[in-house]
Amino acid sequence: MARTLFRAIDQLNSRIGVTVAWFTLAMVLVQFVVVLLRYVFGVGSLFLQESIVYLHGSMFMLGSAYTLLHNGHVRVDVFYRDASLKWKAKVDFAGYVLFLIPVCVLIFIYSWPYVVSSWTSLEGSRETSGIPAVFLLKTVVLVFCVLMVLQGIAQGLKAFMVLTGTLSADQLYAAPERSDDEAHASA
Repeated sequence: MARTLFRAIDQLNSRIGVTVAWFTLAMVLVQFVVVLLRYVFGVGSLFLQESIVYLHGSMFMLGSAYTLLHNGHVRVDVFYRDASLKWKAKVDFAGYVLFLIPVCVLIFIYSWPYVVSSWTSLEGSRETSGIPAVFLLKTVVLVFCVLMVLQGIAQGLKAFMVLTGTLSADQLYAAPERSDDEAHASA
């Protein structure tokens, strides 16, 4: 059952990660259009400029769990790098249980009123020609917390299974299986 759970979470975050990776291309294209409009045609668009901020923030917040899945977050690995796979599993398990999950829960709890307030007023841009959906951008903070907690649970389960011997350490620290979406995105 634990394998089914962590595989489902991995697959969810994999799909989300592949999807939000396209935000990078969208940001580049929108930035190109903004520059073209401003310097060639002398026209500015606050809506387009704000959309770059929305795409950028969403890409990083929604792609964080994908990065965690693929072990892409920055580590201070003075001791971790040369440690045995079992020791790495202990450190990872403790890190997920003691730090990642509690911090994400706290961020969620403290962000909730902020996001609810934004939704209550359907908060929009402070600029009249900006994007009238700031409440959606703020909601990404809550989604970030949920995705990170889920991925923390999945990674913690894997580390726990390594410690109990039900999963080999090689499987935990091997590259995760790529979904069909990831295979197509890299092709």
